[in-house]
Amino acid sequence: MMPRLPATTAKRTLAWLLAAACALPWAASAHEGHDDAPPPAASGDSPRRLPDGSVFLPKPSQHQLGLRTAVLQDGQHPQAFELNATVVMDPNAGGKVQAALAGRLQAGPQGLPSVGQSVKKGQVLAYVQPINGNLEQASQRAQQAELQAAQHLAQQRLARLQALADTVARKDIEAAQSEVDSLTRRLAAIGAGLAQRDTLVAPVSGVVASASAAVGQIVDAREQVFEVVDPTRWHIEALAYDPAQAQNIAGAQLAWNGASVPLRFIGAARSLREQALPLTFAGAAAQLAGLALGQSLRLQVHTRAQVAGQRLPLAALQKNAANQSIVWVKTAPEQFAPRAVRYTPLDGVDVVVTEGLHAGERVATQGAALLNQVR
Repeated sequence: MMPRLPATTAKRTLAWLLAAACALPWAASAHEGHDDAPPPAASGDSPRRLPDGSVFLPKPSQHQLGLRTAVLQDGQHPQAFELNATVVMDPNAGGKVQAALAGRLQAGPQGLPSVGQSVKKGQVLAYVQPINGNLEQASQRAQQAELQAAQHLAQQRLARLQALADTVARKDIEAAQSEVDSLTRRLAAIGAGLAQRDTLVAPVSGVVASASAAVGQIVDAREQVFEVVDPTRWHIEALAYDPAQAQNIAGAQLAWNGASVPLRFIGAARSLREQALPLTFAGAAAQLAGLALGQSLRLQVHTRAQVAGQRLPLAALQKNAANQSIVWVKTAPEQFAPRAVRYTPLDGVDVVVTEGLHAGERVATQGAALLNQVR
């Protein structure tokens, strides 16, 4: 029979055995993996990139990212290409105000207009007071003095002839009267030339687009002082470096303020400008009112030719690590797969996918950029 151990000794022995038993798994794990702690377990409901390249995105994360999808449909769409364009004024709704002669600027009845100020057609904007040279001005004044002296003598002669009307032929009196009238008109012309000033008026109703005027400024003949435009009647001018692009044009689309603005094709020039063929388009006044004269734009010009494919928002297109254009196709309620595609522009907001997708597939159209960043 074994001797009974004291109670205190028995408790110490039991505690030591329990500690050794708990340490055995940890020691075995540290010995096998040469690590002091096990790796943390991955969460099963967090967004992550799967080994095959697809992305697992739970429903709560989809709502948080604002993810939206759309079902693709096959269709025929106009073939389009992109061109650089500039906002120009309608030649019938704008004009330039130029000085007809060299002189000094003077303010109009309402002062000099500022840029952006509304003006009416025919409104006086400024005056140009001619500046004549000393010799020219002296010559005009000398000619004026000679005419005044000749007029005075002609008037005296006419008065004497009229006093002798009973003994003088009527034709002599009429000749004297004609000479007085001629000298009077010549004096008026000389006087108007000395005090003449050019009046600058607004050619159309609109706003002042540009102004280079100050009181007392010296301007040359044919120098532009103001430019007046009607902001409700813009034209869009695009440059086509391939003349073949000007053939068979049906219209154009302009991406502006988050919307696609349709443009009407006016015509193509028949002469090159800097090796490019100008194309002119016009649109609705309300949709183009926010544009500025000379603003650079990108147009999506479409022809009458058709291309088959699926219409898709431009925001759905992303780039992968190989710099390929991809879209994210929804393959399961919480799984999306990348798909390389080929596309052609349509209207600046949407594109037409020609290769890589099929009708009936559901593609991420909103939030695709955030989905593409999941790793």
